[in-house]
Amino acid sequence: MGRERRIGIWLVGCRGSVATTVVAGVSALGRELVPPVGCVTELPPFRRLQLPAFADIVFGGHDIVDTPLLKRAEGLVGSGVLPPHLLGQIADELAAAEREMRPGPAAGPGAAPQGRAADGIILDLTSFRRRHDLDTVVVVNVSSTEAAVADSPAFATLDALRQALDERPDVLPPSSLYAYAAFSAGCPFIDFTPSTGARLPALAQLARTAGVPYAGRDGKTGETLVKSVLAPMFACRALQVRAWSGTNLLGGGDGAALDHPEAALSKSDSKQRVLTDVLGPSVEGTTHIDNVSALGEWKTAWDHIRFDGFLGTAMTMQFIWQGCDSALAAPLVLDLARLVSVAHRAGWVGPLPPLGFFFKDPDGDGDQALDTQYRALLDWVDGLAPQLHS
Repeated sequence: MGRERRIGIWLVGCRGSVATTVVAGVSALGRELVPPVGCVTELPPFRRLQLPAFADIVFGGHDIVDTPLLKRAEGLVGSGVLPPHLLGQIADELAAAEREMRPGPAAGPGAAPQGRAADGIILDLTSFRRRHDLDTVVVVNVSSTEAAVADSPAFATLDALRQALDERPDVLPPSSLYAYAAFSAGCPFIDFTPSTGARLPALAQLARTAGVPYAGRDGKTGETLVKSVLAPMFACRALQVRAWSGTNLLGGGDGAALDHPEAALSKSDSKQRVLTDVLGPSVEGTTHIDNVSALGEWKTAWDHIRFDGFLGTAMTMQFIWQGCDSALAAPLVLDLARLVSVAHRAGWVGPLPPLGFFFKDPDGDGDQALDTQYRALLDWVDGLAPQLHS
């Protein structure tokens, strides 16, 4: 018998609410202190994949803030996200993750060419993998949403990108810099945000060259999850949707980041994709996002749908979604890291469209209906499982 398979999850934005909830949650799951509610990969169809056990996951990460992880966890207890009784029981696991957290690279005026920052990230990843004797390290971006990046000749090919990185301090947005470093270190990459991430031609080329998979973008946790169920319902019942508008109220770090119009636009575009893909471009309305700091870690989404029935009868539907984004996102981050790690083990290279089930703006052009995405995910699992046992 060989040793158990161990993986690392390297969190970009490791001191944020989502990352802290992931670390705390996996620590509690590893000690069997809580049931795996919300973890898709704990459902029966996924058990034949030989997924890494919760106790065999090691955490590290980068962040530009230095608030200790335990302090962040205490704040989440105060916000009602983490159960108070857990902190004392998982203190050792939080401390171990804290020891593997590193400051993010410097940026802005006077910074060195960005290639040096990439080299530093690569060293952190390879050292982490070697230090803990890990089978793979999955890099997951859970940092603040970025504004959309303008196109550049440096993005077209890997050679052009490497030359620019050797010369300039501002070639790539942070999410793409981490994707570049992850691929260069032989690590899979997941973008749980609507930021650019790996979606540049040069980075797709690098992933193929390095032989690693990647997945994204923008985790589907709340309002858009509901849209991906309701929109196909209207379509398959031949009901004409005229308008679909939403308002999102949220606080915390995500709310502050999305208070910037450029970042909010990236998020809104991602949230609207399911409606465009399922119902077409003629549906009026958009998604509006407001930062309400008093909400803290919680968010509320209100949607208003105007549709026509038989004989053109005008009707409406409304729904309200209230939840904690960190608690909704954390099990999906864990699911994705486990699935991407086994895809890497099976030799998958490049984007992972079957994981579109988890994303608002998934790789590929597949059907956005949630049930169709779930069937595609299960079909992928059916094909992957024999490769892992061979």
